Amino acid sequence: MNLVETFRTGLEAVLSHRLRSALTVLGIMIGISAVILTVGLGEGAQQQVGSEISALGSNLLTVTPGSTTSSSGVRGGFGTASTLTTGDAAALDSKIVAPDINAVAPATSSTASLVAGTTNWTTSVVGSDPSWLTVRGRSMTEGRFIDSHDLATRAEVVVLGATTAQELFSFRDPVGQTVDIAGQPMSVIGVLNTIGSSSSSSTVANPDDQAVVPLTTASALLTGGSSRNSVSQILIQADSSSTLSAAYQETDAELLSLHRITTPTGADFTITSEAQVLSTATSVDKTLTVLLGGVAGISLLVGGIGVMNIMLVSVTERIREIGLRKALGATPRVIRRQFLVEASVLGAVGGLLGALLGVVGAEVLPHFISDPITVSPVAAAGAVAVAIVIGIVFGVYPASRAAKLPPIDALRSE
Repeated sequence: MNLVETFRTGLEAVLSHRLRSALTVLGIMIGISAVILTVGLGEGAQQQVGSEISALGSNLLTVTPGSTTSSSGVRGGFGTASTLTTGDAAALDSKIVAPDINAVAPATSSTASLVAGTTNWTTSVVGSDPSWLTVRGRSMTEGRFIDSHDLATRAEVVVLGATTAQELFSFRDPVGQTVDIAGQPMSVIGVLNTIGSSSSSSTVANPDDQAVVPLTTASALLTGGSSRNSVSQILIQADSSSTLSAAYQETDAELLSLHRITTPTGADFTITSEAQVLSTATSVDKTLTVLLGGVAGISLLVGGIGVMNIMLVSVTERIREIGLRKALGATPRVIRRQFLVEASVLGAVGGLLGALLGVVGAEVLPHFISDPITVSPVAAAGAVAVAIVIGIVFGVYPASRAAKLPPIDALRSE
């Protein structure tokens, strides 16, 4: 019996028990589609987090203050101290001190309620200088950004994020309107261009939902405090991603010198990069992807056991057929190959249908769960190949059992 005849015989055997074969195929199909969707969900999450963090600047460094300790010995978290000042930012903005730094933007941040007429919205209010736009890699949709004159005169002006403007003014033009921020009237001079953000929870806050005011205005009217020169963070843009490490070292060395700190372990500030945040977020997503993929893989194992079970039943039901074939000259190799072909057909059909279901699910599910699912053609093809391998692997034992049946015993079987 040649290979074509073996394949035809195996296919006929599968079709002769349609319901049983369909149930076996269903188990493999569910397993393959589950693997495709869970892995695709993990990859989609990685890409989404990566794009959101990259939107903040792949060559961005963020310097935050150290922690405080109260008189009773209670220690605050990082960022609670007032160890960073506008003077630190000015020093880092020198090309002599830090040749690999392109731009520096000192900033303060607080949460405040914005009121426009009868509408209110609570969001993050950032106080900074004109360099903020460059450091953050943002642009304007309309109007203008804060300038040096606004900074020098403590102008009561504000630039809104796209989401913030939408929430406060709906379809009205916000430029020229007045917004009360923590009771202080501010004139809207511009709207930032949208860069998008996930609607679901994420490691990155919505960059389109914020308001930016001059740093001097924020210090005098909004945040207050004993030191009007203190800032909650210093944003630093390196010349390029390749010089990010050099900019990090220059920032660290200059701040240690300015703060008269002799050992790096005693630093009263922390420097983080978006690359570090991206690495951490991606690591978490990969762990979840492996976990979800492992759970889905269990269903594949169950599908494989289903193939073995069906093939063992098939061997038991066809003992007389196997004996007759052997009596007519069929070798154990031919018998084994026939049953392996049957198992492979079940695996291949289940894999193809599972891949199709996975691709369709990847298109439909994001509309209901608001999370992207990324399915690559390589992954889909690999899933089909895995299904075929499962059919072959779990079909080996039943096929070997059929091939070893003695012809005389098989013919005597009732």
